[in-house]
Amino acid sequence: MRSIHYSTDPMHRTSILQQLRTYRDQWPDEVDMTDRLIDFVEAHANCFDRSLSMGHITGSSWLVNCTGTHVLLTHHRKLNMWLQLGGHVDGNPDVLEAAMREAREESGLQDLKPIMPQIFDIDIHLIPERKSEPAHFHYDLRYALQTSGSEAYVVSDESHDLAWVEIAQLNKVTHEESMLRMARKWLAL
Repeated sequence: MRSIHYSTDPMHRTSILQQLRTYRDQWPDEVDMTDRLIDFVEAHANCFDRSLSMGHITGSSWLVNCTGTHVLLTHHRKLNMWLQLGGHVDGNPDVLEAAMREAREESGLQDLKPIMPQIFDIDIHLIPERKSEPAHFHYDLRYALQTSGSEAYVVSDESHDLAWVEIAQLNKVTHEESMLRMARKWLAL
């Protein structure tokens, strides 16, 4: 695990708070969850650090293929479910950068580009207790990315498997509401 130390000065949270406020205006149906996330970031200078045991910011990717018809999912090893790529930001307040790093590490795909610089989706979810850590929340910021080169992925040790899943058929792979919400958003673009 890589450890990066960033400033605990409140200014390092300014960009993400601005993105969250813009997101709240864009998605008024998600205002309650967005306000919870904003409150969390405002209350915890170390919100980007996984050592904050109650929870922390994570960065994920809605990673689509070159044609935008399929999304790359991981069958997550620890959670044993199909999810978007992503993980801990390791102290990095540039969550888009961290989400891109995680997508590259988990898929082996290197030619990735953000479709948009703003947050595509958010979610707050409980991570169950394990031997090495207590139950805690992931305050997940999700960014839309696209491959611009090869779509041949490599399965990392964090996954049981990876798969390109047709977005219009995502409900056949998962019933996770946050995943289906991202599919609805993508199909509406």
